[in-house]
Amino acid sequence: MSLALVRAITPTDRIRRRLADAAALIFDVDGTLAETEELHREAFNEAFVQLGLDWHWGRRIYKELLRVTGGKERIRAFDQRRRSGPALTDAAIARLHHVKTERFAVLMAEKGCPLRPGVRSLLDAALARGQTLAVATTTTRGNIDALLAPALGPAWEAKFAAVVAADDVARKKPAPDAYLEVLSQLELPGSSCVAIEDSRNGLIAATRAGIPALITRSRYFGDDAFDGALAVVDDLTELAL
Repeated sequence: MSLALVRAITPTDRIRRRLADAAALIFDVDGTLAETEELHREAFNEAFVQLGLDWHWGRRIYKELLRVTGGKERIRAFDQRRRSGPALTDAAIARLHHVKTERFAVLMAEKGCPLRPGVRSLLDAALARGQTLAVATTTTRGNIDALLAPALGPAWEAKFAAVVAADDVARKKPAPDAYLEVLSQLELPGSSCVAIEDSRNGLIAATRAGIPALITRSRYFGDDAFDGALAVVDDLTELAL
């Protein structure tokens, strides 16, 4: 065969092959599967109004708070920044987070939130070749369902061999707990899998669990540093098989 007919293998080709050969693809949710953070921010602000708090999270504040993983933890972090008034009790934080989760589900039903470009193609290709899929996230199962039931159908969870959410582990990202729990359920070594993330906290969590991570830049974490990532792409259409 003429060398002119042999196409050079590009870095993108190598990443595509790594994805296709992985024993499992493990997905983060918010920012990775869909750009949900604006709806989360809106839900938080509606919950503040509903419960009589004079709080409002603009985009700049919310971007800072996203460095804290977990909704209840984010509320507590913001509460601790205040310079006056008594601190919220654990019960008050839990109530506020519950109302926020309810509002998020309503907003998802009213406005919807499409999967990010390339996500559905990657999921479909993985399922077609019999590849194992999993979820490792710091959001709640209710939030996952609010996103994926409209996008993938009410039986979306059957497509994933493991779904580990915020309340399933003791520590949230950047701790590796969610990923370690997924690996335990799948009975796979981390090195055989690929994590798909959008944030530095997610990258750190996957790396600590021994899982190479592919980063797909998202709205709020696009300027994070991703040293050590398997690859960094703007969206998953770049890796369409």
